[in-house]
Amino acid sequence: MKWLEISIKTRSSDIDALCERLEEMGVGGMVIEDENDFRAFLENNREYWDYVDEELEAQFRGLSRVKFYAADDDEGRALLAQIRREGYDAADALIDDENWENNWREHYVPIEIGEKLVIVPEWEDAPEGGRIPVRLDPGLIFGTGSHATTRMCLEFLDALPLAGARVLDLGCGSGILGIAALCLGAASVTGCDIDPKSPDVACANAALNGFAGEIFRILAGDVIKDTALRRELGDGYDIVLCNIVSDVIIPLAEYIPAFLKPGGVVITSGIIEGREDEVAAALQKAGLSIIESRASEDWHAFKCGHSS
Repeated sequence: MKWLEISIKTRSSDIDALCERLEEMGVGGMVIEDENDFRAFLENNREYWDYVDEELEAQFRGLSRVKFYAADDDEGRALLAQIRREGYDAADALIDDENWENNWREHYVPIEIGEKLVIVPEWEDAPEGGRIPVRLDPGLIFGTGSHATTRMCLEFLDALPLAGARVLDLGCGSGILGIAALCLGAASVTGCDIDPKSPDVACANAALNGFAGEIFRILAGDVIKDTALRRELGDGYDIVLCNIVSDVIIPLAEYIPAFLKPGGVVITSGIIEGREDEVAAALQKAGLSIIESRASEDWHAFKCGHSS
């Protein structure tokens, strides 16, 4: 079956009226894309990132539109004609069922990391060559292995002796770092993320790799603000992972050593170019020393240990 993807340009102030009119025409499942909403979302959640992709900003610049899908048949074409007769600026594109549902998968391919790992989308076969596969269902939660910050953390993990290690992942997102640690021999992973969707997504990804139960435990909450959550996470971890952003790592730094056992390792990334000195200073103030640093695509990552 083929579908019409219908996009109607409008002013931000007219979106509600347009949606009401489309509902009167029998349209459902509308997607609203509005620069004002995008800007408000960025402003209200500024503490969670230092950087917004320029391409993403460009997609929303000057944009206000409503998009929906209609069957490519007489009824769908009649609906499109009616919308245009009423003076709306409507563009249409023809989409196949298969393209609509599956073409996004073309953007996800196996990614080799370090000497041992390969990140494999769940629908792909693991490539030959003896690398350890980490299976993942790319979704809305951050962490597919394609971003420089995630890759650098995985490269650090790939080079560590993880057999029997207890791992804590602060800001676990999709769970990719903790799952990779288990695949590399870690005994257990505890994770936490401020996004309430993260536990379900991370545990589903862990299940793709055969991990479930207490070996992979994910909580939702704010580690910086929630004392009870920090107590629940516990201490004595061999590895602490923290792939977030600078504005979260800096206040979080003072709590990290309490999670870490003597001789343990901290891996942290999400540090945009220009903020690395601030983050390093916060980590050092907390009693951590930087053992190794990496940089890739304007991002930085640190491997740290307790200061002697």
